[in-house]
Amino acid sequence: MAYLDNIRTFIRVYELGNMSSAARDMRISAAVASARISQLEEHLGVRLFQRTTRMLNATEQGNIFYPGARKILDAVDEAEAEVNEVTLVPRGILHVSAPLGVGRRLIAPEAASFHADYPLIKIRLRLSDRKIDLAMEGLDVAFFLGIPEDSSLRIRKIADCERVLCASPDYIAARGEPDSVEALKSKHDCLNLRYPGAPEFQWPLQTSDGPKRIEVSGPFECDDGDILTNWALQGQGIIMKPLFEVSDYIKDGRLVPVLRQHPPVPIQMACLYSHRRKQDPKARLFIDFMVERMAQNMGDLRLETLL
Repeated sequence: MAYLDNIRTFIRVYELGNMSSAARDMRISAAVASARISQLEEHLGVRLFQRTTRMLNATEQGNIFYPGARKILDAVDEAEAEVNEVTLVPRGILHVSAPLGVGRRLIAPEAASFHADYPLIKIRLRLSDRKIDLAMEGLDVAFFLGIPEDSSLRIRKIADCERVLCASPDYIAARGEPDSVEALKSKHDCLNLRYPGAPEFQWPLQTSDGPKRIEVSGPFECDDGDILTNWALQGQGIIMKPLFEVSDYIKDGRLVPVLRQHPPVPIQMACLYSHRRKQDPKARLFIDFMVERMAQNMGDLRLETLL
């Protein structure tokens, strides 16, 4: 097991490009991570990384070793998955990611119930609105909103989520409601989700000429969707959100739908998982469990039922 631990550590250091980040990800100390890399280098008789006080870069030998090391771990994971399936006792750590709104409102509230059913499975949940690389970040399952870019992964669609443009009553009292797409673009403050590396943002709206991507702007941007909601509640602008994220605020009147004649195009909610020959049973169980609970919690939620 020590050799496999060394390989796992090498892979996380290689993928994250940082010893400390890899150690935190694996819940070990940086000293342990460094020792494992040194043991692996001694075993192979080569240097896998060039280390300086500020930088850590893979050597030529490290770049050669990585694909083979990745195949070794994938083979071990597949073998463990088959054993777990035969014994009907799925166990181990499951690394899961989700956007903030999806994770906080739909996944985290159900995690305790899943653990009660499967106490030998430990959940490591990461929430972020930025784009996630399943392989590079060591994830087993990634929930997301939108269209995935990586076609090498398996995808399971959950639902098409209705979206809504909304603002606070204070904002509407001060600025009025947009009465057209053009007015939204030219006269109103729009609160945008933006993260490093994201393209210029456009809102996809239904128009009389069909769906169109509309360039919008405003004084505030953030990579945390819940902060955008808080700004909207404070009267700072208009947000575009999946309905399930703001339904409670619409019910109690703290947010008001606007430009309903040109609603946003619905967004796909789905999850991604590895395209292995044998799917990890604990990942399959978690996906099946969460998809069922998410469908129950979202139910027949429609904007018309809230107004």
